[in-house]
Amino acid sequence: MTSPPDHIMPRPASGTFVAIVGPSGVGKDSLIAYARDRLGADVAVVRRVVTRAADAGSEDHDSMTPEAFAQAEAQGRFALSWEAHGLRYGLPLTLESDLVAGKVVIANLSRGMIPALLRTYPKALVVEVTADRAVIAQRLAARGRETAESVAARLNRVAEAQLPPGIVRIDNSGPLEVAGEQFVRLLERVKGQAV
Repeated sequence: MTSPPDHIMPRPASGTFVAIVGPSGVGKDSLIAYARDRLGADVAVVRRVVTRAADAGSEDHDSMTPEAFAQAEAQGRFALSWEAHGLRYGLPLTLESDLVAGKVVIANLSRGMIPALLRTYPKALVVEVTADRAVIAQRLAARGRETAESVAARLNRVAEAQLPPGIVRIDNSGPLEVAGEQFVRLLERVKGQAV
């Protein structure tokens, strides 16, 4: 995983960056979509750039070839970028215009990028989404993108990143509406504090 150069200073903004982290299968993208549907223009959801072609079974993202991604990264077009599972991920620098405008900006982020996030956006809020192991296994299997062995490996993987104190945890083991409403209430509080 990569992070911004150490010389990058924290960036001023009146909005709040909300990073959603957690292992595959906990429902991060589902929670983000739920909040976007409920809150509309009150939140800005960052569309990630990934070096993977879009398909029906993956997140809604913008695709780039590895070569185009490397060029965009070298040109400073990402606020944050990293590598995971053999792919490159980036959050477009354009998210900063929403932060400057005072919006709550939501992005699905790798747990390993939390230190770089907090160096760049010190007031960011980290939300860890969790779910029961059996629920995660069922969701991963339903995607049909991985073998049973790779699903088992994902379930056994221990997070490398130490999560910072003060993070918010949301359990998404049950109906989406339960965790979704909890997330929406959190975002409404964050929006109220940013005003």
